[in-house]
Amino acid sequence: MKLHLSIVLLTVLMSAYVPPVSAEETAEAGRRVDELRAELINTQDRVADLKIRLEQLNFDLRPENIERHFTGIGSTRPEELRESRRRQLQIEKDRVVAQIQQLEVSCTRLEAAINIAQSKAYQESMVTTAMKAGQNTDLNIVSLTLVTVSIAMLCAILGAISLRSLIRKRRNL
Repeated sequence: MKLHLSIVLLTVLMSAYVPPVSAEETAEAGRRVDELRAELINTQDRVADLKIRLEQLNFDLRPENIERHFTGIGSTRPEELRESRRRQLQIEKDRVVAQIQQLEVSCTRLEAAINIAQSKAYQESMVTTAMKAGQNTDLNIVSLTLVTVSIAMLCAILGAISLRSLIRKRRNL
């Protein structure tokens, strides 16, 4: 239990460390967000187009519409033509459904990537703002101090845990 607590404490303290970021990196993070948004919009458009195609395929797969497709075409085996048409439409429908599913997974991944990129851009802009305000040296000193203190605390906690387990082992013998 204490080991978990020390790991959580170390993680929290280590996350307080923020490396210095230049203004160019902040602009790059903003561009990345814009690129991801454009890619998401493009993917959503493709999903919408495929859904329209899926609706058309569902309409074409109705028996009366398959029959209507062959109106005016004479054949000695109309059942085979209808079955062939139905299979062809079903194969295309299955392919479209698979593409829609893949694109929806891509949309989910892009949305997650956008959220991550936005938070990264926000963090970088906050650091850049702090640097512009003349707090660069203070930020580095505070960050370095936090890292040093967290490492020292982790060593102390791990040492105490090790010492306690050693004492327990000796008492049990």
